[in-house]
Amino acid sequence: MGRMPRAALVQPSATSSRRFCGSSPLRPSRASALRRVAAVLLLAAAVALPCAVLYRAAVDATAPVYIPRARRPLLQWDPPPLPPVEVPAEDDDADPFPTDDLVSEDLRLELVLQEASMDNKTVILTTLNAAWASPGSVIDLFIDSFRSGVGTSSLLRHLVIVAFDWKAYKRCVKIHPYCFALTTEDVDFSEEKRFQTSGYLEMMWKRLDFLRLVLEKGYSFVFSDAHIMWFRNPFPFFYSDGDFQIACDHYVGNATDLRNIANGGFNYVKSNDQSIEFYKFWYSSRFSYPGYHDQDVFNFIKHDPYTTDIGLTIKFLSTSYFGGICEPSRDLNKVCTMHANCCIGLQSKIHDLRIMMEDWRNYMSMPPSLKSFGALSWRVPQNCRKSWSLINIIASNFIPLTTGVHLIFGKSTLAYM
Repeated sequence: MGRMPRAALVQPSATSSRRFCGSSPLRPSRASALRRVAAVLLLAAAVALPCAVLYRAAVDATAPVYIPRARRPLLQWDPPPLPPVEVPAEDDDADPFPTDDLVSEDLRLELVLQEASMDNKTVILTTLNAAWASPGSVIDLFIDSFRSGVGTSSLLRHLVIVAFDWKAYKRCVKIHPYCFALTTEDVDFSEEKRFQTSGYLEMMWKRLDFLRLVLEKGYSFVFSDAHIMWFRNPFPFFYSDGDFQIACDHYVGNATDLRNIANGGFNYVKSNDQSIEFYKFWYSSRFSYPGYHDQDVFNFIKHDPYTTDIGLTIKFLSTSYFGGICEPSRDLNKVCTMHANCCIGLQSKIHDLRIMMEDWRNYMSMPPSLKSFGALSWRVPQNCRKSWSLINIIASNFIPLTTGVHLIFGKSTLAYM
């Protein structure tokens, strides 16, 4: 017996009857309609929920895993700091890093530079001894300036504090993730080193040799004395074509003029063959100029033919942006850094640095209209006034000569050439 046509088995639906026959079947009850809607919603939920779970699992499988960083509540940054170093009790001043363990020291330096480095292998360096490390002293003001500056707080993650003694190192690891203990055999750098004393000179030359080592490891750096306040990100104001860029006690108005009086407390140096060779030459020149510190020797050797032969490009940074007590950056709308230079004595520096920070906070609290008007200026120097005034009187009454002339103030040199 033949199978009936499929069409014959299909019963006309309400819709088809209405469409083709013109008849209107009885309207389903309201309860029946609600049951159908509920069934559709349940079906959609049953399909959507597994899909959402599968999608979330796929996303989570490819997303980076977040690992809480040590000290994150303090500075809020990545990458993580180095593993913590066990610090002995406060009354234990023994240095845990033996001075003859050069391999260990080199490895520690490489690790801390790697952790703190920017993507282009640039770090920010400062040095610290116990005299400047006590709470409320210079190092606290230094770090506070980064947190209060414009575009500077994020730069703290690239700062390495180089401690000259164990007391300074113990203090550093309490306040900052990236610390390095620079060991020196048979030399105590913990006390305040007055300007131009033998301890001061030895510390300055030790610092210079360390900076040469950083360059040799392939890292460029901004070196900053701790008594320099950072108020703006300085990187946009560096020269793109300068191998060695240095701040000035006195700026004559031209970035390439060798008559600029350099200050070794702030410089930006790119790691290359020229800068490495120059730092070797600079360090060895201490024997040619005994009794002078690195800054004075630089002001001598910047004219040396060998510096030209090396091919080093030197740029001097304008005091309009990189100022100090010697020659202030007078426009607070431009200032990047302010240096407590031309000031002798730790307490005098701390006093005037605190005033700088107060002036900066007052500036930051001003409305934009008053900021642009330049209604605020620095109140310093105060305690630093005596040394600042004497140096400025000497400089203002000295007439530059075309031949090499050095003005000796004690062992500190103002070099006009």
